[in-house]
Amino acid sequence: MSETSRTFTIPKTGAPSPKTGAARPTQTRWVVLFLISLMYLICYMDRSNITVAQVEIAKEFGLSRTAMALVFSAFTWAYAIGQIPAGFLGDRFGPKKVLLVIMPWWALTAAMTGGALGLGSLFSARFLLGLGEAGAFPVASRGMQLWFPRAERGRIQGITHFFSRFAVAITPFVAASIMLAFGWRAIFYTFASLGMIWSIAFYFYYRNRPEEHGGVNEAELAQIRGRSPDGGIQELVAARPTIPWKVIFSSPNMWAIAAAYGCFFYGTYFSLSWYPTYLREYRHVTLQALRLISSIPLFAGMAGDVVGGALTDVLFRRTGNAKLARRVVAAPAMLASGLFLIPAATTRDTWTCVLCLAASFFFLEWVIGPAWAVPMDVGGEFSGTVTGVMNMAGALGASLTPLVFGYFIQLGSWVTPFFVTTGVMALGTLIWTFLINPERSVVTNDYV
Repeated sequence: MSETSRTFTIPKTGAPSPKTGAARPTQTRWVVLFLISLMYLICYMDRSNITVAQVEIAKEFGLSRTAMALVFSAFTWAYAIGQIPAGFLGDRFGPKKVLLVIMPWWALTAAMTGGALGLGSLFSARFLLGLGEAGAFPVASRGMQLWFPRAERGRIQGITHFFSRFAVAITPFVAASIMLAFGWRAIFYTFASLGMIWSIAFYFYYRNRPEEHGGVNEAELAQIRGRSPDGGIQELVAARPTIPWKVIFSSPNMWAIAAAYGCFFYGTYFSLSWYPTYLREYRHVTLQALRLISSIPLFAGMAGDVVGGALTDVLFRRTGNAKLARRVVAAPAMLASGLFLIPAATTRDTWTCVLCLAASFFFLEWVIGPAWAVPMDVGGEFSGTVTGVMNMAGALGASLTPLVFGYFIQLGSWVTPFFVTTGVMALGTLIWTFLINPERSVVTNDYV
């Protein structure tokens, strides 16, 4: 659905409507945010739980490292392919319908992973999981755009991604506990059931627009939509959009947004994938010590998600300048993240390395709030599609990280790939500083 703005005034006489009669605004939008955040949590648990069971899976099916790498790649490829189509569907049919299809879809494919019989079925399950999860974040961003004012967009994106990082931090413990008690297949059946339970709750509680929700009163609706000078609330009038593909893909701003997010995701993928291997093989950390320190950067990143998102919103509320509010948080954060990688790579002390990596990930996660707020800023009623384009670039950037690290590690160097990542962060800093404009629409030729 797309929207155009118009003003309406809620009657002040007669019986109070569900949206009137309360002096204080309701907080329904924050319940919606919590529900969506749980989806992010389940999503990342579903995509990362296989790392816990990979040794047992490979042993049972007799799979080589190359075959397991192929299984892991299946998710990434499908995830990148599905971004733009899923974002389009969210814009076309509304977030609720699309999420109620893709969430049960990926719950089913998670269960398929548990029921795999060999390489073929395992690859297929992970590929289908990637296709299903591809729509989660672009469509959810479209949903949040409909429920939150512009001045809260950085914070809500930081909160949702906080839940995703929390999922990565706790999944090894939860999945390992399930596997020890019931076997590796039970991991996937358990997490699949969480997806189905979420879908039921989402069906009964969520509405595409706050205007349609009985728990939203006039005061909260005014906070979301804003009031006109005559006291009326800005209303969104639904229409079916025609996606301006040519305008989107010819927009330099769109390409800058995509490139910057590719740089960002290239940097984050080390902490989400290679970090434990790095500690064990290069830093010679024992398994017992690994349990203690492996989550430190992830928890630092979770703090960064909240700080960066809140900071960009505070700056926007105080200045009204989206360009300043998004850039001044994202650009310095990417630069600081890259600089902390240098001592992390070159120090001989393991704890210094871990703390520098934690600082690097903390600052890098500042970028989440501004980065995911920008498609909502510049995409209008097509923000799902725009977010899909951005997230596809991110997935492609992430897919390069294991290739670069693997190449240099094969040559005998664990230090060089960190310097490459520092260069990528510097490139992202330049893109944010000079090219990204959160006040320039990518779906029209106008300013927003």
